Amino acid sequence: MGFKCGIVGLPNVGKSTLFNALTRTASAQAANYPFCTIEPNTGEVAVPDERIAKVAEIAKSKEIIPTRISFVDIAGLVRGASKGEGLGNQFLANIREVDATVHVLRCFEDDDITHVEGTIDPIADAETIETELMLADLDSLERRIEKTRKSAASKDKESMTLLPMMEASLKLLQDGKPVRHLLDGIEPDDLAILQGLQLLTSKPVLYVCNVAEEDAADGNDLSAKVAEMATAQGAGTVVISAAIEEEIAQLPDEEQGEFLEMNGLTESGLSRLIQEGYNLLELITYFTAGPKETRAWTIPKGTKAPGAAGVIHSDFERGFIRAQTIAYDDYVTLGGEVPAKEAGKARDEGKEYVVHDGDVMLFKFNT
Repeated sequence: MGFKCGIVGLPNVGKSTLFNALTRTASAQAANYPFCTIEPNTGEVAVPDERIAKVAEIAKSKEIIPTRISFVDIAGLVRGASKGEGLGNQFLANIREVDATVHVLRCFEDDDITHVEGTIDPIADAETIETELMLADLDSLERRIEKTRKSAASKDKESMTLLPMMEASLKLLQDGKPVRHLLDGIEPDDLAILQGLQLLTSKPVLYVCNVAEEDAADGNDLSAKVAEMATAQGAGTVVISAAIEEEIAQLPDEEQGEFLEMNGLTESGLSRLIQEGYNLLELITYFTAGPKETRAWTIPKGTKAPGAAGVIHSDFERGFIRAQTIAYDDYVTLGGEVPAKEAGKARDEGKEYVVHDGDVMLFKFNT
């Protein structure tokens, strides 16, 4: 099961620099963790999680395999992309394939780097991107909805199911609002319908403020404005200096901490970006552990035990019997599987169990 965050933004905002730093970081991880570049513009990175090392140490595992998330560097957008300007068609096609969007906004001044709009205004940049995506969604829905209405009037079951979500989405767009406003409190069945419509503005958003090196620790006035906007939208914000991240990615591990400290940072911005992307998609992690390997597995929040087993192999889900489950804190505090069993903290959970973040699990199944 793969999860993708699309990195979007206007030209010359630092988007590709940020992506290149991400993929260099991922390449550096290859000595210990699996990494692959799926396409020239897609990279998979390990999600930072201190828990996996602790579980592996207790389980005496030979190998550690973290959970991963993909970042896709999507072609730069310009005003008019919804009408095919610039690389508009490519941009829109690529963004439909991701699960969430990471908007990189320029929050730094540099006379040597021309801004496509002629002025540094991250709020206006965000509005440009949002407007183009909403226009593309509006066009898509308007072309499809009349046919769906006619089919629904003829009692076509699929059309009757789709129409309420299409009409709700269309109304939001006509009011100048992104479709993701429907995500708050949405029922699972309606969420599946909404995702099936493949609307660009239905995807959750994380704003990345790309600041100058001297502003990496505390941000600046521009990033503060973005944070205010994001809060009003219910979106997330991360402040990053892409220039610093690119330098960090090229340093040996033993030198990275010192470099971060020199710049007033306790962790890399990329680590925060990766974790925020993971949180943005409302994902959680569970672990499997043994002498061979400790492995982290990614699942959406609310996944039940059989679905979690299916991430490992479809046979596990089809033949699911039960799952031995130990909460992370119990596993670490008590010292592993055997002590947890002796203390009565290893539970046998059935098909209705909703997996919790950090659970250490062993599945029993029939093939």
